[in-house]
Amino acid sequence: MQDENAFEELFRSYYQPLCHSANLLLNDIDEAEETVQQVFINLWEKRAEMQIEISVKSYLYKAVRNTALNKIKFDKVRSRYAEEQEMLAGTSEPATHLSSQNELQSLIKDAIESLPEQCRIIFKLSRFEEMKYSEIASHLGLSVKTIENQMGKALRIMREKLKDYLVIFLILFHSNWFI
Repeated sequence: MQDENAFEELFRSYYQPLCHSANLLLNDIDEAEETVQQVFINLWEKRAEMQIEISVKSYLYKAVRNTALNKIKFDKVRSRYAEEQEMLAGTSEPATHLSSQNELQSLIKDAIESLPEQCRIIFKLSRFEEMKYSEIASHLGLSVKTIENQMGKALRIMREKLKDYLVIFLILFHSNWFI
């Protein structure tokens, strides 16, 4: 119980400033929020084995910065990959590529549909309706913290269900091809 209280206090104290810091790097508030949430999720999941040798504040800012920079690097790689694929493919795509896309799209939709109901609704509102967490909370009559927790849960479940396809999924998910 003490861990939960300390974590919640840490989250409340640093969430907004960390989002602001991440947004300075990413220039996208939703991506910034997702980055900060991922840092907090990792902190919570690895709390038992973690040994932070600097101040918690410094650790959090450094973790958010590194996660944001990794995101930027990933986006550049994805963009370069997409450009190369476009150049190689010309204007038409081979049937096998389309088949793979359809198969992956089906796997992703199945994974989304397998989420618990509240999780699935929140995930769809965030990803497909592009609603901010505060908008979702207001729309569903829930707290923003609940929305954050449900999105974290949804992302963990999706990662687990699609772990064999994660790299392809991330590339295509960020390009919004399956919407």
